[in-house]
Amino acid sequence: MSQNIEHKRHTLAHLLAAAVLEKYPKAKLTLGPAVDNGFYYDIDFSNGESPGDNDLKGLQKDMKKLMNKWNEFTHEEVAPDKAREMFKGNEFKLELIDEIEQKGEKINLYTCGGFTDLCRGGHVENPKEEIATDAFKLDKIAGAYWRGNEKNPMLTRIYGLAFDTREELADYEKQREEARARDHKKLGAELDLYVIDEKVGKGLPLWTPKGTAIKQTLENFTLNLERKYGYEHVSTPYLGSEKLYQTSGHLDHYSSSMYSPIDMDGEKYYLRPMACPHHIRMFQRKSWSYKDLPVRYAEIADYNRFEKSGELMGMIRVRKFELTDGHIFVAPDGLKEEFKNVCRMIAEGMEGLGLSEIVSYRFSKRDPANTEKYFPDDDLWNNAEAIMKEALDEIGFSYIEAEDEAAFYGPKLDVQAKNVNGKEDTLFTAQMDFLLPEKFEMEYVDADGKKKRPVMIHRSTIGSLERVFAFLIEHYGGNFPLWLAPTQLAIIPVAEAHNEYAEEVAEVLRKQNLRIELDSSNESMGKKIRNAKKMKLPYFIVIGDKEVEGKTVTLESRDTDSSENIGIKALIDKLVAEIER
Repeated sequence: MSQNIEHKRHTLAHLLAAAVLEKYPKAKLTLGPAVDNGFYYDIDFSNGESPGDNDLKGLQKDMKKLMNKWNEFTHEEVAPDKAREMFKGNEFKLELIDEIEQKGEKINLYTCGGFTDLCRGGHVENPKEEIATDAFKLDKIAGAYWRGNEKNPMLTRIYGLAFDTREELADYEKQREEARARDHKKLGAELDLYVIDEKVGKGLPLWTPKGTAIKQTLENFTLNLERKYGYEHVSTPYLGSEKLYQTSGHLDHYSSSMYSPIDMDGEKYYLRPMACPHHIRMFQRKSWSYKDLPVRYAEIADYNRFEKSGELMGMIRVRKFELTDGHIFVAPDGLKEEFKNVCRMIAEGMEGLGLSEIVSYRFSKRDPANTEKYFPDDDLWNNAEAIMKEALDEIGFSYIEAEDEAAFYGPKLDVQAKNVNGKEDTLFTAQMDFLLPEKFEMEYVDADGKKKRPVMIHRSTIGSLERVFAFLIEHYGGNFPLWLAPTQLAIIPVAEAHNEYAEEVAEVLRKQNLRIELDSSNESMGKKIRNAKKMKLPYFIVIGDKEVEGKTVTLESRDTDSSENIGIKALIDKLVAEIER
């Protein structure tokens, strides 16, 4: 965000606050920052009438009228007592004033058009001249806790959109509408892929038959890729003892994301948030020589993490998920090469899924000053970060560096993906870990017969099935490639007389492990075809008199909008070849 547009957006937040106070004089203002697409202001309306979505147009008109008087901002530094007197009765502003005073910072008031607010600054000099009134609009109303803390009062957040020009605003709104059409929550329901049922529980997705077909395809894709890179597959329980997570440090560093313990025979067990301790104990079941390393374990593992209700979002953030997880135990001198292979596998996975164009990579390091968040061992951290950087540079990975984004035990490579709104989220990670081998006293025997500590790499292959599923839905807009589509082909007989041959074709295709649907309903052919297109199927075939007589089918393609009459064997060869590609 350029400084100029940020200043425009922050100015508009002030203008919104002024318009609100004129219409709702009992309202209490709190905070109003600029954001990526505009601005918002959080306001307490608990003492009187509050606006709804239908009132936004009126408030927007009021803002534009007020703009005529907004010629210049004036600035004043005031003493804390004067600021408190000015905002008397507004506990939110008083809290901010107390914080500013405690930090020893200056208290600033900015005034424009007769409206004064507590503010750090950052406005345009002449709003009337510099802000185009057709380049902003009020967008929506939502709830927000004061300072983002659910223990605090709920406020009303009014959002606005703001750009330099009317054309930029229109382009943004068009892009947003297109993004909404591709939203995985919307398409997930329309294509009958998954359900989140309130009676089952928030954040606990149910995969439908169609969604499960994609899930199983992703599982097979993952397993095959991992075998190619030398992984052995294991299966471990979704519970772990208190002692296990005390040793690993998760109870010290990760307990806020773990559910309450389950008491069994006087011992405490936890639904696991991750499987690394289980894989460590798997490794420790026997002795290892340096010749046996690296040992690579992989598992599609069930995890349970406590996410706050307000943070849950479709399939991207859930409370129960399956991660394509894996852990590598390697001698220190082999760490760099092994991490290179992890990066190569990740890149191959993203390319195979067709996500390469929306994925980027972030090298996440610690902040040495943040002593509470990270394990305190400078030598360990410096060594791990140096090795990871060398590995990334030597294989030519393009990445950015980010400080204070590491895991508590080591640096990581974050695989970042952009959603349809252009916002970035972490799809999954790969992490180096010198700490857990120490905590669990892991060992192997080196060439001199001495016991040594291995190093551990935590990594995923394609991330959690739920999250990558959401990104795939949005990236493809529901138009999945043939190999991934839940239904690969629909068979549409023209009339009841063609059903028998259609059944024969369906049986042959099912034997080839193709996912097909036979629509032998009494609906018209036109409606059957519309249904196939609505469900975004890659192909459908039509069977009428000509096809029955010639023992052929007419194949219709979603992607090329083409039609061809084709024999059954040729059809199978075509579909199988496309799936393999």
